Amino acid sequence: MVSPLDPVTDPRILRVFARPIQVRGPDGPWAEVREAISRHGSALVHARLDDWLPADLGDPGLSEQLGQDHARFRRMRHPTVKARFVASRLMLKHTAGAVVGEPPGALELAYKLGGRPYLRGHEQLDISLTHTADLIVVGLTRRGWIGVDAELSDRRMTGLGTEGQMCTRHELEELARLPEEARNSALVRLWTLKEAYSKAIGQGMRFRFTEFGFGPQDRHAREVLLPDGSPGTGEEWSFHTCEVRGRYTISVALYDAGFGESGDGLDALRVSGVLLAELLTGPSSGGRPESASAEFTPAT
Repeated sequence: MVSPLDPVTDPRILRVFARPIQVRGPDGPWAEVREAISRHGSALVHARLDDWLPADLGDPGLSEQLGQDHARFRRMRHPTVKARFVASRLMLKHTAGAVVGEPPGALELAYKLGGRPYLRGHEQLDISLTHTADLIVVGLTRRGWIGVDAELSDRRMTGLGTEGQMCTRHELEELARLPEEARNSALVRLWTLKEAYSKAIGQGMRFRFTEFGFGPQDRHAREVLLPDGSPGTGEEWSFHTCEVRGRYTISVALYDAGFGESGDGLDALRVSGVLLAELLTGPSSGGRPESASAEFTPAT
């Protein structure tokens, strides 16, 4: 089973991660989000899709609310994709607006190379967005960079060849030591951690999941590991995995740039040179499971 957020005993985790906050539409509760940012420097916010879905997707008022994203929205054809896009952007803008003290409509979402979203003019607040099924998750931090990812906790990953496509050799060895009934949840956790880390560093699909890893049996990942299981990052990185609503696994990766300021560029990532070399030059046979790559959207 995936461990819930409470109880957490690691002081470093307690320092940087607040308890996930559920928001039920434009009314928040935004005071809790602001308190999390004030106390921890970061916040993890989640919501149900229906709580953010407009009654009318054809409402002309959506143009002002979505800003430049409205043109992208109009090009979409699949109703489910359109619904998730609108709901997730509205939630992201309201959440960020509550933190920076501006109306949601005044915020402009922009996208970096690879689709990573950011707030134009408010780069000191880093953001990350993910959604799956009827869940939307937003991560925010003033500490540096943040990445979030979510999956259904019971999503099947074992028996599909997933392990060989996403796990390092060290992770495969650790997974083999787990009871068979625990392996699927461990894979879901590893997948969300890797997605979260990839989003935090803005690399998307450019880094093969077989070239960096985490400890499958660790309750709280402390660092990124090289394929042989040796450390690849330092204490500037923090990771956490939790379960919400009894059916979703969420992982968050946070890079602390120091003094709450956002870093910029590869130097700010402070990834070890060995890890970077492994990521860039690893064997081409690695990669993401085919069943998941088709669902991957860089901007979420």
